[in-house]
Amino acid sequence: MPLYPEIEPYDHGLLDVGDGNRVYWEVCGNPHGKPALMLHGGPGSGCTPGHRRYCDPARYRIVVLDQRGCGRSTPHASAYDTDMRVNTTAHVLADLELLRRHLDIERWLVWGASWGAVLALRYAQTRPGAVSELVLTGIATGSNAEVALLTHGLGRIFPDAFARFLAALPEDADRTGNLAAAFNGLIESPDPAVRERAARAWTDWETAIIPAPPRSVARYEDPAFRMAFARTVTHYFGNDHFLGAGNDEGVVLRDAPLLRGIPGTLVQGSLDLGNLLGTPWRLHRAWPGSELVIVDQAGHNAAAPGVVDALVAATDRYGTGG
Repeated sequence: MPLYPEIEPYDHGLLDVGDGNRVYWEVCGNPHGKPALMLHGGPGSGCTPGHRRYCDPARYRIVVLDQRGCGRSTPHASAYDTDMRVNTTAHVLADLELLRRHLDIERWLVWGASWGAVLALRYAQTRPGAVSELVLTGIATGSNAEVALLTHGLGRIFPDAFARFLAALPEDADRTGNLAAAFNGLIESPDPAVRERAARAWTDWETAIIPAPPRSVARYEDPAFRMAFARTVTHYFGNDHFLGAGNDEGVVLRDAPLLRGIPGTLVQGSLDLGNLLGTPWRLHRAWPGSELVIVDQAGHNAAAPGVVDALVAATDRYGTGG
């Protein structure tokens, strides 16, 4: 079941969410259809035209946004003077509620990939009345254990890339501690050269551990995208995803029982290295009413053929009330 054809938005705008931030949003599909919110990953990746294509445009009113600091939202995280203190999980969750009310939507299906899955889960746990269903892929919960896997654990699988990654740190840096925080410190340096070297090292490591289509990898060659992405990811990864105390094993996973009553589909590639922690299975077991679909020979990629099939099948089913 392929993606739906390319489609253009019929409405868009910049929503003033406070703190000097304006969030870009767009709507496409059926103005009278079932609302669906599409959440991109990263944090800091921004939305793409592909996000419009996972839901039937004849049945859905499809809402896409660029989260704070990325894409067409302003100010952009690539700018050194952008205040990252007002870019946290709590801020972004509040932005989603402002957008929902701005668009006069009562409840919406929420779709999320990778960080978008973390955000969708936390949104549903804290605002359950606003969520009709969840469709998630590249399953993550934002736990410190997941960050440790991505920044330390996978070094055993990709030793050469990991050595290059660590080499970007100062000689006196702690290479056993919170690497995301260490890189974020470099990216916040007043020296542009230091910031750029750190951002490049971070995105090179991301490319090594998460194989992606050429189009996705090419985005890292855009200096503004690269800086905003690396700055935002390390900002979140280095601060417990702003989920508070007790996030070592995962606040989102701990609170999975709060999702009871919200139907959900988890689509996971069998080769996604995040599976090493068993997160998709643990979440599925803790979430009454969820279904887990494992796609063989697929990794951490929402655009992989089998993953696309399962995601579109899920939105089709929820779009008909089944």
